[in-house]
Amino acid sequence: MKTTDVIASAISNTFRSKTRTILTILAIFIGAFTLTITTGLGTGINRYIDQTVAEIGAGDVMTVTHAPDEDAGDGPQEYVADQVAQQRTAPGPPSGQSIDPITASDLDELAAIDGVVSVEPVKAIDVDWIRHGDGTAYRIDVGSFIPGMEVQLAAGEQPDAASDALQVVVPVDYVEPLGFDDDAAAIGQEVVFGLTDGDGAEQTVTATIVGVSEAGLGGAGGSASPNTALTDALYAAQETGAPAGQAESYGSATVRFDPASTPEQVEALRADLTDAGFQATTVDDTLGAFKTVIDGIVLVLNAFAIIALLAASFGIVNTLFMSVQERTREIGLMKAMGMGSGRVFGLFSSEATYIGLLGSLVGIGVGMLAGTVVGGALSSTLLADLPGLTLIAFDPMSILTIVLLVMGIAFVAGSLPAARAARLNPIDALRYE
Repeated sequence: MKTTDVIASAISNTFRSKTRTILTILAIFIGAFTLTITTGLGTGINRYIDQTVAEIGAGDVMTVTHAPDEDAGDGPQEYVADQVAQQRTAPGPPSGQSIDPITASDLDELAAIDGVVSVEPVKAIDVDWIRHGDGTAYRIDVGSFIPGMEVQLAAGEQPDAASDALQVVVPVDYVEPLGFDDDAAAIGQEVVFGLTDGDGAEQTVTATIVGVSEAGLGGAGGSASPNTALTDALYAAQETGAPAGQAESYGSATVRFDPASTPEQVEALRADLTDAGFQATTVDDTLGAFKTVIDGIVLVLNAFAIIALLAASFGIVNTLFMSVQERTREIGLMKAMGMGSGRVFGLFSSEATYIGLLGSLVGIGVGMLAGTVVGGALSSTLLADLPGLTLIAFDPMSILTIVLLVMGIAFVAGSLPAARAARLNPIDALRYE
């Protein structure tokens, strides 16, 4: 008997006892369904975190500050005029702790470190207001746009880092207050930013809206995102009249490295920066803890699904043991006609694997349908404040892994009764009543 004949025979024999087989498939279905939902939950949340990382900064960038003074302690610190206050926007010194500013010489030192592709200072901008035309002015924050990062858009396009035009992406919450009918109507319109310079005088900078951003987990969607040209213009206006040298002192800098760098190379660069007296963090450092927690929760939920599959495997063992017992004389006849023990083993293990395949496909199909419906309903109700979040998402490789896992468990479960069938003596089997 050829291998294809063995498989075809296994498929046709699967439903000899329809009730028993269907109950076994339903037991596998429960495990496959649970595994599909929990895996989809992890995929959806981690995918949203990846989108948030893209809003906060590029993946090939480190934010660098001078390392805090280890001898400073936790109490009040002595004021030093040449230091700057470090805001708590990323892992690093405690909020409000003073650190040495990044100067032009520091930028040169960073650029000379092996593995650094480019260095740019982070220009902190404190904008007072934004308005359109002669309308009402509203308070607004302006974020730092790093080339390579992506703003989650409700309309329009990403700001062009290479353009000389002054471009900005405004938060969706500002569209109506600024006087626009909808998101699309805001695209291409001009807005004016007002800020206070070093002399205490008001400065204004006009920019063109190229996009409207949604709110995001990282908060990027809650502030205006300028392109490089607008950032430079706002910073220049802010520093007008400032003391000499202040414009060239920055709280932090961004260090870009090769995006193809391995994790070991990134850690080696971080170590070199530490040795040079700097402290470096990436966006993954900021949000990596979220992924760790989510992966841990999904792992626990998946464990319950695996337990359900293991329980279902006993149903497979029972089903095939009963099938072997009922077909003992048939097995003896097949072996008497020359069918080897290996083929007999393959016949019954194929039946078990086919039962696992059917249970996994039904479980995955129902799980994907339920996940899509429930995820869509939650996205439009309880999770409406997190646009772009697909709570339960499905990755083709994860689905394939579930199918192979269930089939593997079914094959292992069917090995014991299949081995029993393979060991039957054909003479004794033919005499079996």
